[in-house]
Amino acid sequence: MNLNGEKVVLTAINAKYIHSNLAVYSLRANAGEYSDQVGIVEYTINHRKEEILQAIYRCSPEVVGFSCYIWNIRYVLDIAADLKAIHPEVIIILGGPEVSYDAPRVLEQNPFVDMIIQGEGERTFRRFLECYLNGDDAGGGEDYGSIPGLCVRTGGKVRTAVPAQAMDMDDLVFPYHAAEGMDNRIFYYETMRGCPFSCSYCLSSIEKGVRFRSLPRVYEEIQFFLDHRARQVKFVDRTFNCNHKHAYKIWEYIWKNDNGVTNFHFEIGGDLLREEDFALFEKFRPGLVQFEIGIQSTNSKTIQEIQRRMDLPLLAKNLSRVRQTRRIHQHVDLIAGLPYEDLASFRRSFNEVYAMEPDQLQLGFLKILKGSYMEEKKAEYAIAHGNQPPYEVLATRWLSFDDILLLKWVEEMVEIYYNSFQFQATMALLGQCHDDAFTMFERLGTYYDENGYFERKHTRISRYEILWDYINTYFAEQAEEFRQTLTYDLYLRDYVKNPPSFVRKRKPEYVEAVRSFLDGQAKKPDKLTGYDGFTSKQLFHMVYVDEFVLDLEYLMERNKIRKVSPYSLVFDYRRRNPLNNSARVIPLDAGWSAVDG
Repeated sequence: MNLNGEKVVLTAINAKYIHSNLAVYSLRANAGEYSDQVGIVEYTINHRKEEILQAIYRCSPEVVGFSCYIWNIRYVLDIAADLKAIHPEVIIILGGPEVSYDAPRVLEQNPFVDMIIQGEGERTFRRFLECYLNGDDAGGGEDYGSIPGLCVRTGGKVRTAVPAQAMDMDDLVFPYHAAEGMDNRIFYYETMRGCPFSCSYCLSSIEKGVRFRSLPRVYEEIQFFLDHRARQVKFVDRTFNCNHKHAYKIWEYIWKNDNGVTNFHFEIGGDLLREEDFALFEKFRPGLVQFEIGIQSTNSKTIQEIQRRMDLPLLAKNLSRVRQTRRIHQHVDLIAGLPYEDLASFRRSFNEVYAMEPDQLQLGFLKILKGSYMEEKKAEYAIAHGNQPPYEVLATRWLSFDDILLLKWVEEMVEIYYNSFQFQATMALLGQCHDDAFTMFERLGTYYDENGYFERKHTRISRYEILWDYINTYFAEQAEEFRQTLTYDLYLRDYVKNPPSFVRKRKPEYVEAVRSFLDGQAKKPDKLTGYDGFTSKQLFHMVYVDEFVLDLEYLMERNKIRKVSPYSLVFDYRRRNPLNNSARVIPLDAGWSAVDG
């Protein structure tokens, strides 16, 4: 907390420390002459509620605003209620998607909340500050109720004004003017509001039309992030490339002004990419940008029902082309619980998307968001969902709760064994041992459940050991091949000084050959770079060298096993792949040492 006696405090409770909250920064930046009387505090849902309450109370604010989302609303309401109890004079204002679309009900059910900003809040918040700080509304609250976009409680009754008028994007003040306290955090940024699509599960579909910030303004603001060498900038724009020229020009600027550090994240429509986009992508530094692509389902009836537009064959082709550049990380989303998607249909969707080989595949579950068209249709779809945020689906006309539980297992197995990048070769080989990808993760989940592994906490090494046990239970005849892939995956991530049981101990003569090789590299490096000044003894504990008889690159690229003559690999941890953080792997010629394989 870094406050200087401001009367108004905007509070963000984020999901993680590295996140920042664009909403509160934008409200303050756009408060005009009142911005210096607005303070910002940010916490996470991992903070104790008592800690947050005490910190806010000690600031003695007159007004406290909270940014509300499905992941923090319970925290916010609990803290706000306690704050009102110990500081009755404080004005509590809520805003954000979790309260915007049902503001009167929220006020009626939570008497400690005084006002709710509905929808786009910058003008509404500034008008509130003007009234409050100038004393215009000292007479009892009537003027607040006339502020567009503000829902207030007046005289025991809830009063809602007309909606606030949508702003011209160029009228918005850039929210960040100093990077103090933002080291190693993610900056959230927007160049457009609205979405051209009308997906029934999404709140972005409510606003019709799309508004864009002018490119000169965007260039200037991107340069701020580049100059401050921000770790990551996440564009919150929905379907960033819905306007091709707008997207291409921004990508081009980022490429031309790349600082070698900053990563830019975009949510895009994969089927909207054009030829000139691919030509530009070939020029990108690996890791300069990353894409999030929402496929959600490959069931055509489901896609039609949720009012989504998508050319799936073209999307699959474009994902493959982006992957082939080896420059851009691709994160793809699926949603379980959508209409007309039963377990068999979801299995097909999963397998079809998995075959596209995204870097990460997020299996999410439908959330019934307030104000969305999906909420209106939930009775027709027989959707049962959680009563509390995040209102996640429990069952539908097409999926039972048992089906949902099974998909939860699959989700966790995908997170552990696919999205972590820690089991790349092993999962490629394991995929050949199952009928399809979904079955592979389903069987892994069943194995976890049968052995009680879901109820325990696990270290990184124990995840490898569990997978090794699973392999020996069902695929013992291929244990030697899996021993090599697991060893490769283990050391691809980090040097493990106390390896698990499946790692064969290197023979003494091989270890001596490794020492001899590293001695040569210390004196005259031709394979290892960036280790100047280190002795061979030090190098022995900084890089790992081992021998294999499987062509592991071929396995991952072709999903086929190919045995070769014994060869050695050097795992270089100082030069990692920016897309997955794996060590650089240096193959050595067969004659690198005199050791007989």
